[in-house]
Amino acid sequence: MPSKATSKSMDDVYTKPGHLFRRMQQIAVAIFMEECKGFDLTPVQYASLVAIRDYPGIDATRLSALIAFDRSTLGSVIERLEAKELIVRKPIPKDRRLKLLHLTAKGGQLLTKAIPAVNRAQQRMLEPLKASDRDVLMRLLGQLVHLNNDVSRAPMKVAELHGHPGIHGASK
Repeated sequence: MPSKATSKSMDDVYTKPGHLFRRMQQIAVAIFMEECKGFDLTPVQYASLVAIRDYPGIDATRLSALIAFDRSTLGSVIERLEAKELIVRKPIPKDRRLKLLHLTAKGGQLLTKAIPAVNRAQQRMLEPLKASDRDVLMRLLGQLVHLNNDVSRAPMKVAELHGHPGIHGASK
């Protein structure tokens, strides 16, 4: 049986925002994976597919900025999406080293089929809260993410997307 000193010290972990955010991330991923199990899709793969659908011809560097995901890790995500034939990488004539990403028909079909499951997952994450509390939580989380964006290991950089190949109307 833990001593009172141990219980108190664990409260120093359990009541901290970082711990609670980490736990909620674990819960969010578990719910997403449960709802989307029939699609063999992770949250980052889903975000990547949506971004590639919305910005056909985006390159990997700009994709990582758009979905706020570490560029070096995103490479393996892109490889898996390509291996599943959900996306294709096409070189551009001016710089054959730069590959632009495009959704395949198969990727578009999977995305269309997965969206209801993704929406169910999002609803389940917030379901235990009253509707008014959901709104408050989402507003405050959005504010925290925005105000702390610059300290992220993978900050979201949507403004930097303007004027790059494959970005049409990056203010979406």
